[in-house]
This record gives sequence, structure tokens and C-alpha cells, in this order.
Amino acid sequence: MWNLPKKKSNVLIRGLGFGFLTLGLAFGVVAWFGSSPLDSEGLVRVVIADGLSHQEIGELLQQQRVIRSTQALRLWLQWQALWGNDRPLRSGVYEFSAGQHLPQVVATLQESRDRPAERQITIPEGWTLRQMAARFEAEGLFTAEQFLAAAQRAPERSWIPRDIPSLEGFLFPDTYQVLVGVDTPETLIARMLDRFEEVALPLYRQQDSEVSRTLSLKDWVTLASIVERESVLEQERRRIAGVFWRRLQRGMRLEADPTVEYALQIRQTVENPLTLAQVRTPSPYNTYLNSGLPPGAIAAPGRASLIATLTPEAGDYLFFVARYDGSHIFSRTLGEHQQAIRQVEKNLNARPRS
Repeated sequence: MWNLPKKKSNVLIRGLGFGFLTLGLAFGVVAWFGSSPLDSEGLVRVVIADGLSHQEIGELLQQQRVIRSTQALRLWLQWQALWGNDRPLRSGVYEFSAGQHLPQVVATLQESRDRPAERQITIPEGWTLRQMAARFEAEGLFTAEQFLAAAQRAPERSWIPRDIPSLEGFLFPDTYQVLVGVDTPETLIARMLDRFEEVALPLYRQQDSEVSRTLSLKDWVTLASIVERESVLEQERRRIAGVFWRRLQRGMRLEADPTVEYALQIRQTVENPLTLAQVRTPSPYNTYLNSGLPPGAIAAPGRASLIATLTPEAGDYLFFVARYDGSHIFSRTLGEHQQAIRQVEKNLNARPRS
């Protein structure tokens, strides 16, 4: 009577053993077919940020073509946990090569390693490539020359215009997390282009306006960059866009000071305004001498200027002059404009000198 349960127990143990063996073989097959789909010469760098779940890490690895299947990763981690090896996947910067199998990838991610220093860098609206380059160099990321050289090479993205002189205007101004010693000019430029594609490109594609139907993507960004550099007060942004839009429609030269500043790589101030000689200096970017838009953008326009350029304020203003306090005087005729200039000069001359 006492042998029957013992036989059942042995059968149960053998059954469990066979089940584990089968399960182990299944996970082995999953691990094998979870190998990297990279090309034979493939090498990819992956940044695993803090706080990512295993599912998010798996999706990132699959997107970067390090593994073939997020589900395979999940099953392999379950298999490890079943045998008491449930070490977490750690944040850090990793490099994976072709032919690595899933267990090798997981083992690498479970190793303890130091995370590189991370910095938060904000690129303001209206900054030029040169200003960005100087900032990155000051932060010790790479030299300004390296960044500017990379910004001259437009990557293969279907939406990037082929006739732009550089990526000026297409590197979206925002706050970026940068890994010191890891990020290169190319990786940072890629993220800034991703941000443009995410924020700016839908505005142009979805907005059905006279501007979007008339201007190409390049010309829209170029005009928005001029609006960005001219605008200080938010309430004037669409009005300034309206002035430039009407001047373009009427074949008038834009006569925008920031285009001269960009051409000469200078910045005028109250104490040092543009001179007549500077305004008359030939350059493709000088909109005092050339009709239409310059060859490309003169800065990185933010979302507000991009929207304002698509939706310019209606009216009949054709001129404006800066008061040097952020605001402008808008005029409908050349006579009104010249009177406004004289009024600004009078007010400036009346200020006490330091």
C-alpha cells in the first residue's frame, strides 16, 4: 500500500525533469535564434538610460538590430530567473557586433559598469551653427570645427532638402541630454534632426495655408529663421512674419538686418549698429542687395517662429524699425517708415550716455 505513492512521486519527478529539459532546449533555441541580425561588419553603439524596463530595453535593442526579438529576450530572462540568475539589465553605453547570440548580449548588459558623465545642454531658439559649435566645445564635447564640419554634410533623410548649403536651421533648438566622451557631432546632429522631424516637420505638412502651398520646406525654414532673429516680443512675431510675407509677394527686398549680420558674422548693438558700408557689402545672404530669400536659413527657428511664418498676420504693414527695447514701430509706407527711423534715432540720442 505504501509503494503506490512512491511510484507516482518518481514518475512525477521524471516528468518534471523531462519538462525542464524540454523547456531548457526551447530556451536554448530561443537564445540561438535571438542572435544579432547585424551585417557581418556591423557594429552598433547602444545607450541604455536609467529607469528603462526590460520591455523598453528589448524594444530598443530590436530597433537597433542587436537582437531579433523582444519576446526572445523576455523568455531568456525568465529562463535565467527560473535558475536563480535574475540579475538586472544595467544602464550604460554598450557596443555590440555581428554574430552575438542573445545570451552574450544579456551577459554584457548584466555586467556592472560605470556610466559616462551626462550633461543637459540647452540650445536656444535663434542660435546659429557657429553658436552651437562654440557651446559644445566649451562643454568639452568636441571641437567647434568638428561640429561645423559634420553640419555641412546632410545625412540621408528623405525629407531633408538637397539644395541646402548646410544643416543651418534644421537642427532643432531644444534641451538635449549629452553623454560626454560618447556622443559625437554626428550622433548629436542625428538627435537634433530627429527633434526637427518630430516637432517642425508635421507643422509644415499638416498646415494648409498660402505659405505652405507657396514655399518649399527649405524656404519656409529660411523665412522662419529670419522671423526668429527679428522677433523679441511674442505678440509681434506674426506681425513681423506678415511684413516679410507681403514684401516677398510684392517682389520687394526683405531688407532684414539679421541677414547682413549672418553674412558678416557680426551682431549689431545699440552702441554699434550696422553701418552703411556693411549693409552694402555683397553676399548671397544680404537681403538689402538681393531680392527674395537667402540661400538658406540664418539660424535655428523655434516652434513659435515656424508657426508664425505659416500663419502671418494679415494687414498692410510693409516696414518696421527696432526701438532697441525689444519692440518695433510698424509702418505702411516708406514715408512713415523714415519718420519712425528718425524718431528712434532721436530717442536714442536723448538717452544719457554712460
